[in-house]
Amino acid sequence: MGATVSTLAYLAASVLFILALRGLSHPETSRQGNVFGMVGMAIAIVATLFRPGMSGGGVALVLLGLAAGGAGGYVIAQRIQMTALPQLVAAFHSLVGMAAVFVAAAALYAPESFGIGTRGHVKTASLVEMSLGLAIGAVTFSGSVIAFLKLDGRMSGAPILFRNQHLLNLGLGILLLLLVIGFVGSGSEALFWLIALLSFALGFLLIIPIGGADMPVVVSMLNSYSGWAAAGIGFTVGNLLLIITGALVGASGAILSYIMCKGMNRSIVNVLLGGFGTEGGAAAAARADRGPVKVGSPEDAAFIMKNASKVIIVPGYGMAVAQAQQVVREMADLLKKEGVEVKYAIHPVAGRMPGHMNVLLAEANVPYDEVFELEEINPEFAEADVAYVIGANDVTNPAAKTDPSSPIYGMPILDVEKAKTVFFVKRSMASGYAGVDNELFYRPNTMMLFGDAKKVTQEIVQALQR
Repeated sequence: MGATVSTLAYLAASVLFILALRGLSHPETSRQGNVFGMVGMAIAIVATLFRPGMSGGGVALVLLGLAAGGAGGYVIAQRIQMTALPQLVAAFHSLVGMAAVFVAAAALYAPESFGIGTRGHVKTASLVEMSLGLAIGAVTFSGSVIAFLKLDGRMSGAPILFRNQHLLNLGLGILLLLLVIGFVGSGSEALFWLIALLSFALGFLLIIPIGGADMPVVVSMLNSYSGWAAAGIGFTVGNLLLIITGALVGASGAILSYIMCKGMNRSIVNVLLGGFGTEGGAAAAARADRGPVKVGSPEDAAFIMKNASKVIIVPGYGMAVAQAQQVVREMADLLKKEGVEVKYAIHPVAGRMPGHMNVLLAEANVPYDEVFELEEINPEFAEADVAYVIGANDVTNPAAKTDPSSPIYGMPILDVEKAKTVFFVKRSMASGYAGVDNELFYRPNTMMLFGDAKKVTQEIVQALQR
């Protein structure tokens, strides 16, 4: 395959990746978007295998990597639970970051293979690109590992803080910049590895102070970092497709992070600096004496919902953990047969990653026209007879509007408290991922339904069928 044909193939793959991103922007076109992405990747792989200069040994190594990665990906896809998708995404981001580090190292030690000079005499522009790809890739790797550990429960979701933390990060950032300048001027292998070690440490330190309430934004930002790391390495190795794809991922991740921060009333700079959620434990403990809560039964919920005119279902991480999406849809279908209007309310950061609840509802074949985002659905809660909340703790907490001392203060929430009756399905009175006690539990129009979300909803379904 000639250079021109290879370039045209890369261009076609890039167009398909753009179409994939466009398709993934809406549930109705998401499957088509995935198909575009897969076809684009297949074209990119074939074009790379037949690219001018590819030796038989190089092709064999690529095919070996494809086989290993494809087999691993298939096994993971078959075994992964929907509840574990956020930590899986974080883990995949870490692999992209480490890949950027490895490619940068390969370019440093074998520059002849990339046409960027000889060992010890690499082009200055390539050293700039290499150092940026290395630094961003290393930050992405270690930051993603911490995000994975927090999301998977192997590390506390609470912020980990220590004195002068931000000053330390600032100092390390300045030192990293100086090392990059020194590396570009000298091409020193020692400075290369110092940049890598410092970037690994910085990625670790940037993510540990970020609290659970901000983890969806962190996942999105790490996605952006992985894209920029790929783009930087693309310049180093002279791969047009890697540059375009990395830029697409980096830009789209940054835009999504901005949108999510806006939806949470957060400053994206403050989220990246961390420290949110530090008051969560204290807030929960201080408010444990609010008084008793009303406890209902599935039969109570079934009777009230069956006689309602409008029910709004609010899915949260509790639905994901219980894998209750199918039975929730079954409950909604039964209510619709009784003439009840049913809608679903999705908060931008419900769950543990962007779009988490949308994915679960799509898996249960919930009609897209029944699913509404926060801005669309909030005015309708005041007209609803029932709000059925399934573990959506932090995103329904009125403290975000009433308590300036709360770590989630200022975050737009779903106005479920305005419904005539609120049924809150939860295993216990424990606080949500942000560590904040939910004022909604103690409201006079709230009735708690304690238990596994799937089991409770199944009992409601059984009561509706009687």
